[in-house]
Amino acid sequence: MAAAPGTVVVLDPGHNGGNASHSSQINRQVPDGRGGTKPCNTTGTSTNAGYSEHAFAWDVAQRVRAALEQRGVHVVMTRFGDQGVGPCVDERGAAGQQAGAAAVVSIHADGSAAGNRGFHVAYSSPPLNDAQRGPALNLSRDLRDALQDGNFAASDYIGRDGLSPRPDLAGLSLSTVPAALVECANMRNAQEAALVSSAEGRARYAAAITDGIMRFLAR
Repeated sequence: MAAAPGTVVVLDPGHNGGNASHSSQINRQVPDGRGGTKPCNTTGTSTNAGYSEHAFAWDVAQRVRAALEQRGVHVVMTRFGDQGVGPCVDERGAAGQQAGAAAVVSIHADGSAAGNRGFHVAYSSPPLNDAQRGPALNLSRDLRDALQDGNFAASDYIGRDGLSPRPDLAGLSLSTVPAALVECANMRNAQEAALVSSAEGRARYAAAITDGIMRFLAR
């Protein structure tokens, strides 16, 4: 399946490798999309062995980017490496509109209690614009379905049926194009930590996310 000519997708790999050493920059308050503010960014989580969420997100995003480009999609990244700082969540939220994107997909992994497991896909709710009212939910469902088809289990600790409506994620609240955030796994769960830490596991996540994006683009 190939995308329509000129199709643009924004990939938003969570966090960044330099965030931890630049606390004043990432703690700066920025608009949250719902009339308040929140920190520019955070450091993200890691496995108990020290494999970081930002490295995982960057690796998976690069794999998704390559797969989408093979299908004729023009991919715009919100960051260009894994040693920088930011960008802030408000910049990430504006990236889709600036790029003229058909979709924005943020790639993350969670850091929950060790007994919790599974992926979930977050979307902005209550919706703030037309893109959030229907298309963002369709994108989230397509990503959820593709992850389930890839034999990933939906979260047993947050959301319902692999979907999680969220009012508190600025990157989603600020988006005026369809946007979703994939929390691929709980990095503090031993089984899922092993999966995200392996190249084979990251390739599986990337294949499922690519499939979900292509399903949405085919609508």
